[in-house]
Amino acid sequence: MVPIGRLITAMVTPFDSDGQVDFAQAKALALALLESGSDGLVVSGTTGESPTLTSQEKLKLFSEIKSAVGDRGSVIAGVGTNDTAASIELARGAETAGVDGLLLVVPYYNKPTQEGLRLHFTAIAEATRLPCVLYNVPSRTVANLAADTVVRLSQIRNIVGVKEASGDLEQIGAIIDGVDRSDFLVWSGNDSDTRAIIERGGYGVVSVVSHLVGRQIKAMIDHCVRGDSAQARAAHDHLEPLFRDLFVVSNPIPLKHALNQLGFPVGGYRLPLCEPDAASASQVMATVGRYTIDLPIPAAANR
Repeated sequence: MVPIGRLITAMVTPFDSDGQVDFAQAKALALALLESGSDGLVVSGTTGESPTLTSQEKLKLFSEIKSAVGDRGSVIAGVGTNDTAASIELARGAETAGVDGLLLVVPYYNKPTQEGLRLHFTAIAEATRLPCVLYNVPSRTVANLAADTVVRLSQIRNIVGVKEASGDLEQIGAIIDGVDRSDFLVWSGNDSDTRAIIERGGYGVVSVVSHLVGRQIKAMIDHCVRGDSAQARAAHDHLEPLFRDLFVVSNPIPLKHALNQLGFPVGGYRLPLCEPDAASASQVMATVGRYTIDLPIPAAANR
């Protein structure tokens, strides 16, 4: 099993000019992200526009990207939905595709109780041998996965961690303190929270901004792990404008715009997502222009 890693990039899904998944470009992006600092990839997560991907597209993405990546990095398949049975079916398909782990988002729209969440995640975990990472993102799902529910779920051996994007550092600290397993890991789900969460005892980040500055985020994580708080803070402060402006409108709109403008084509969006307005696009590129980009850009873009 490939270790999941501290720096995981939540990959965009490239589309071609007809709006179809561009599998060749997805594989190229996956390899470029690993080359520029990522330890692994989340495929078909929020940043990958998972709500508008069909099950068939997701399964092909899992298989194609894992085939391209091999053992160079982990591939974590976003298989969580708001339908437990559908999530189980995707989880089993992802396991067959050879991925290294599963990302299970809190069910959206349904507004389950904490007991419903516990039963949902338990059912999926029991249907697979793969390691499962919970994903709490209440700004998208409305329902919040409470700390005590995470602690209870951590008793299931193949639930190995949580991606925490609530922004609630008190809640995240309660998870870190409450779980009685050294191998249960907490990843930040917000780039802006990474330093604080790792310094509090978290493990890493599932990042969006690492598409552009993966090596720089990895350096910040290394400072945190070594306990060099001054260097970690300096690195965070340097990157903070990028953390802010790549979310000026809903992710992945600014990121896809930036990648296209930089010369790494990832295509457009599937409705209801659409191109950024002119002011947002200008703000994004003004900020991006202040940074050294770690992602290798195809040579043709620089001619």
